[in-house]
Amino acid sequence: MAWTVAVVFFAEAVGVAALNWFLGVVVDRQDMSLAGLDPDVMSVSSKVGGVVFGLYFALCGLVALLVALRDRAPAGLGRVLLISAAVVHGLLGAVSWGLVGPVAFVSMIVVLGLVVLLLMTYDDARGEAVAGRPGDGRPDDGTGDGGSPVSPPPAPTTP
Repeated sequence: MAWTVAVVFFAEAVGVAALNWFLGVVVDRQDMSLAGLDPDVMSVSSKVGGVVFGLYFALCGLVALLVALRDRAPAGLGRVLLISAAVVHGLLGAVSWGLVGPVAFVSMIVVLGLVVLLLMTYDDARGEAVAGRPGDGRPDDGTGDGGSPVSPPPAPTTP
């Protein structure tokens, strides 16, 4: 599942960068201003924004790829990046319904669901390994600690 999220993020990075670059070229070729703004500034800012967001989504894709390769939950900055990507997709989904239509909304919410599923699935897997549940390769001695290799302290003797 992390492989799917990585591919989606890499495709989204290329798509966002290409779309903003194209919009920058269109603004530059029309040579029109919007409320007195310089068209060159609008063109350059669109291109820079596309590159920045493209790199952001590519970095999120790299985090998802590392999760897939390591088969471990993301930690630290990677986890923060994935959570922020989920928030961005939720906000873009809310805005896109009114501006673009239901297809854009559904695509944003699908990506949001994939990211949340990635975060929740790997947290559950990590929790099972830490808890020492059956099936983790350690013997269960009935104490509930998953067969800790440390032996329990001796029972006190009565005189």
